[in-house]
Amino acid sequence: MIFLSCNKKSHLDKNIISQKDSLPVYLSLANDINLSYDFKQKYAQKAFSIIVDEKNDSVNRINLFKVANRYYNMNDLKSYKTISQLILERSMSAKDSSSIAKAYTYLGDYYGAQLVSDSAFRNYFKAQKIYLQINDKYNLSKTLLSKASLQYNEGDFFESEISVFKALSILKEQKDVNDLLYECYNLLGILNNEKEEYSKALEFQNKALNTLTDKTIPLDLQLKATSFNNIGFVYMRMKDYKQAIPYFQKGLQEKNLFEEKTILYAMLLDNLAYSKLKSRNMEGLPDLFYRSMKIRDSLGMRMAKISNQIHLSEYYAFKKDTFKAIQLSKQALLLSRSSDKLNNTLQALKQIAVVDPKNAAKYSREYILLNDKMLKAERNMGEKFSRIEYETNEIKDQNSSLQEKNKTLIYVFSICTLIGLFFYVYKTQQAKNRELLFKQQQQIANEDIYNLMISQQNEIELTRIKEKKKVAQELHDGVLGRMFGVRISLDSLDKIDEAEAAEKRRKYLAELKHIEEDIREISHDLNREKSELINNFVVILNKLFDNQKNTYPSKLETSFDSHIKWELVNNIVKINLYRIIQEALQNCNKYSKADTIKVEFKSEIDHLVLSIFDDGVGFNVRRTKNGIGLHNIEYRAAECKGTAAIKSAKGEGTLLVVKVPIDQKINLQKNDI
Repeated sequence: MIFLSCNKKSHLDKNIISQKDSLPVYLSLANDINLSYDFKQKYAQKAFSIIVDEKNDSVNRINLFKVANRYYNMNDLKSYKTISQLILERSMSAKDSSSIAKAYTYLGDYYGAQLVSDSAFRNYFKAQKIYLQINDKYNLSKTLLSKASLQYNEGDFFESEISVFKALSILKEQKDVNDLLYECYNLLGILNNEKEEYSKALEFQNKALNTLTDKTIPLDLQLKATSFNNIGFVYMRMKDYKQAIPYFQKGLQEKNLFEEKTILYAMLLDNLAYSKLKSRNMEGLPDLFYRSMKIRDSLGMRMAKISNQIHLSEYYAFKKDTFKAIQLSKQALLLSRSSDKLNNTLQALKQIAVVDPKNAAKYSREYILLNDKMLKAERNMGEKFSRIEYETNEIKDQNSSLQEKNKTLIYVFSICTLIGLFFYVYKTQQAKNRELLFKQQQQIANEDIYNLMISQQNEIELTRIKEKKKVAQELHDGVLGRMFGVRISLDSLDKIDEAEAAEKRRKYLAELKHIEEDIREISHDLNREKSELINNFVVILNKLFDNQKNTYPSKLETSFDSHIKWELVNNIVKINLYRIIQEALQNCNKYSKADTIKVEFKSEIDHLVLSIFDDGVGFNVRRTKNGIGLHNIEYRAAECKGTAAIKSAKGEGTLLVVKVPIDQKINLQKNDI
């Protein structure tokens, strides 16, 4: 008797274009009202075969929804359910909350169409919770409306009204939602009509009709015809049949109604015929009833035929054709008993009790029993809906509690991990700092030792200088005195005879020979002492080189330019050169994997050049950041006002060249001594 306007499957997504050129064609043909059912089935299957093997992405899921819509519009609910479940699985796999919720609403529509109200309600409620979480207000209100329609169909008018008002409160904050506002007002009108609050029912139905001024609402939904039907039905309930007739007639006059909403067309015919019957206007009767029943029969609407049969029974009862009246009421009763809708059976029992007075008592008793059963079923269904909400919320609360516990465990584990990592980094940094401090202390100690060695060398040099002065004094006082005596004696030979002079000459020549030997011996001693003094730095380096050779497998080759006057090189320069060599050898031992290491000192104009080469693995100088060792080498070269240059490449070894500026006189090409 009442046509609910909800038709969720007619709004299809139009912003997705399939990669397959044929897919849009198949989808369009599967929804073509001018094609037969078999052809539409074939095209829907072809579209599905393309989509099902594609990658599970948002476009794929949208196309699956489109195919599900086609099956729903064809009333192939089995295929509709199968595809809806597939979408749900894929959406869950992709963690697509929006598609999960939409799939739940599709399954809710399936179970609603199959009259499995508790399963339908459960799916709607799941969708409602997800839309609430993702703050999708449009689809949330749409789902609330679906739930409200389900509650209305099960006679739970109070909860249905609450759901509608929830949806309405959300929609009033939104824009461009007149299609859903229409459904809200329409359902509120129907609910108030059931509660016999007819003025409110008409008020809401007129509000619904006013929303249709929005031109964006598709005309093929035939919402205006729906409103005319529902307003007329309010007047029917008020028994104002004459006022109802014009609204049913207006509904039937809507363009393309029969083609686009055949079910609504049949309903309007039945309501118009019944209003005429009640107002004693027999024009077009009983043809209007039969036309309506014929359409419903062709559409397979067996339960809708009950209304036609009851109304025809009333018509023939009015015409005093009792036989036909009883026959039609019995047909209606028989058909209604094959339905789960007790309300249909109650209507049939009520009518047959009127037209068959002999058996009225029996039908009345059955009526009372069924009515009590229906009221109890409605209460149970309302309680079941409430229990489903409670259980779903309970499961959600448990899941939330588990999630909170899991989050707490994750936080605790993360904090412990961070603390452990912090202590590890702290201890590692401490160890590195201790190692660096130890190296620095070791360098300071080595420098102190070297400075002590240099100081000792200086003391030795001072002692030797004193000894030299002493020797020079002895030469001056001893050798020169003897030579002076010999020279005087030789001068005196001119005053004696030749024979005596010859004897004395031999004696003086022997004395000169002894003096010559003494001078040669002193000269050799002085030269040896000077050489030792000069090569003191070289000796220290040789000790370092010997330690390198004895400790590491690499072959060490050393070369010293003999023209370098080491005694004239500043001690600071010597210390830094020693440390540079020490650091370079350490780097070679640690990293180079060299077979041969060459250390060479050369003398150039105004420069002393140290070169250290290894034939090891080498490294990329541009990409490798300077470590402490390389930084120290450059720092020490800078302290000597010199430069340090490193040349290296992977697989080509490494060359370190240090140039230190020194006085020209150090680089003499010949030794003065």
